[in-house]
Amino acid sequence: MSPLVSAIVLNYRTPQEAVRCTEVLLCVDGLAVLGPEGPSCPERGVGGLEVLVIDNHSCDDSIGVIRNRLARFPSVHILESPRNVGYARGNALALTRAGGKYLLIINPDNTLELAGLAYMVAAMEADPTIGVLAPRLLHEDGTVRDSYRTFPSVTDLLIKRTVLRRAFPGRMRRYLQWDQDPQAARDVDWAVGACLLIRRSLLEEIGAFDPRFFLFFEDIDLCRRSWEAGKRVVYFPQATATDRKRRLSEGGLLSLLCHRTGRAHLASAAKYFWKWRGHPLPRR
Repeated sequence: MSPLVSAIVLNYRTPQEAVRCTEVLLCVDGLAVLGPEGPSCPERGVGGLEVLVIDNHSCDDSIGVIRNRLARFPSVHILESPRNVGYARGNALALTRAGGKYLLIINPDNTLELAGLAYMVAAMEADPTIGVLAPRLLHEDGTVRDSYRTFPSVTDLLIKRTVLRRAFPGRMRRYLQWDQDPQAARDVDWAVGACLLIRRSLLEEIGAFDPRFFLFFEDIDLCRRSWEAGKRVVYFPQATATDRKRRLSEGGLLSLLCHRTGRAHLASAAKYFWKWRGHPLPRR
């Protein structure tokens, strides 16, 4: 019997976080989430869950830790990439094995409340117009991450990364949607890919994360393609996932240039804007 949800956890040198993320999805005690009432009974789970943990060729003890801690759980499938193929391709390795009607893409440093997953599935089941559903992301200090945003322009990103953000606060207010209520569910242009529930039928129509993006911008691109296909991207604060406060893509323009992940961010930005050059923004 196919699972209702396939959760995909892509690890790169954070095995303890990957294990913790997976254990939370499995109710910590190792019991797969198999509530007979399904999504109508959030405290009992989602009615069928498998977890696919992929090690993206970490070149450390990651795969040993993951296998030692998680191999005994029949609903967990452990995969290894022969090389570090990046975020999009790494997730694609699991997508070929995933059997769920819904796909939960979740970073290892995130943990999604159990009831939240069931609420998200219930929302998707009730409304077939939703293609991508994003929970509220909450930092450990209780602050809410601005995880819902407007489709960016090159100017938006330049302002965000430089002292120009002081001169153009209105531009940042529009891009980062500071005036929006983080407690209100609503349609959004795009949501950050730290934790997303995606309808499998959508990916069968538009494809998964674009492999040209090694790291970053694959979430913006996927949400844009979802809107192009007529499927909504919805911010859903009724579900909450914890999220670390320090991000790989943090820092100004000079900081990005000085670090490998920063340079990957800039490369993906260039690829994104080149891919969508001349295309009008989708209507929603």
